[in-house]
Amino acid sequence: MKILLLITGLEVGGAERQVVDIADGLCRSGHSVKICYLAGKGLVRPESAEIEIIGLNVTKNIGGFLRAYFTLRKTIQEFRPDVVHSHMIHANIMAIMVRFSVRIPRIISSVHTNNVGGKLRILACRTTGLLSDITTNVSEAAVEAYEAKGAIRRGAMVVVANGIDTVRFSPNITARLMIRRNMDVADTSRVILAVGRFNEAKDYPNLLHAYKALRANGSAAQLWIAGDGELRDELIELAEQLALNNHIRFLGVQNNVSDWLNAADVFVLSSAWEGFALVVGEAMACEKVVVATNAGGVSEVLGDCGFLVPTGDSHALSLSLRDALKLPENEASELGRRARERVVENFSIVDKVNLWLGLYGKLKGK
Repeated sequence: MKILLLITGLEVGGAERQVVDIADGLCRSGHSVKICYLAGKGLVRPESAEIEIIGLNVTKNIGGFLRAYFTLRKTIQEFRPDVVHSHMIHANIMAIMVRFSVRIPRIISSVHTNNVGGKLRILACRTTGLLSDITTNVSEAAVEAYEAKGAIRRGAMVVVANGIDTVRFSPNITARLMIRRNMDVADTSRVILAVGRFNEAKDYPNLLHAYKALRANGSAAQLWIAGDGELRDELIELAEQLALNNHIRFLGVQNNVSDWLNAADVFVLSSAWEGFALVVGEAMACEKVVVATNAGGVSEVLGDCGFLVPTGDSHALSLSLRDALKLPENEASELGRRARERVVENFSIVDKVNLWLGLYGKLKGK
């Protein structure tokens, strides 16, 4: 089968990593795969060299848009995919637009968030939902949010949860020791790790205020934050205002996220909204103790295998971080073991790729 994956961008993020993992899985299953992305630098790449990556270089002016449109159209004409599987709203719109001028046998439009947005985004989702063969989202909570806002008719959006590469994301004591040695941190020192783009959705100010309270209550744990984004300068300034700059390590973008997860003792997610929170599943697969806000589909991933707190409540987040850090080693290990077991049973990338193939085959009438 020929599959074209189309996504808004390939910057560092959960949806982007999911798309390249799906591409690798499809390629390993013997299918022909290409990835097109609308804009950006294309930082996230699949492992397989067989997968062609095509940047469309969409710009905000009409000339740039038209060039991207016709590049995508030509790619589809030459590749002749059986399925175009688009991801995120702008890519979903582009796929539908191109369908009016070139034959695309079937289109799947995937959304990766529970943040529905304003009237224009709702209208866009309604339109792509009507004109796509299948529309998906990553959690029950995300689907319910779209239905509640009228962005999709009830029953028309299918839940396909994200998949975790449980081979790459697994306990690794060598990676733990290597990262800690490079960071000049003793194995007995306590480390909290957060991973994610520096944007409004991740609500890092919530985390910084929670960490401030945690240290005020006597904790000596370090906080490491891996990622980058438009709010980086504001977060560094906030850390300085809270007198935390000597205790927080801003790591920038890290490609070896599994190594950093293994180096930490506790993983924390402070998001205001999420579709699925891929990195929570990755931390669980590494048998980490997880403290996360109850944003979107996070509870569906975490289950009873970690600490869940309300969104925007830095006090509750601080208390759960304290409790997570105080867990006896045997209890932390057992919680981590159950967390990985949950991911292996419910969110394996191999199973999710097979699920996508089942949907593609269903569209072909198999």
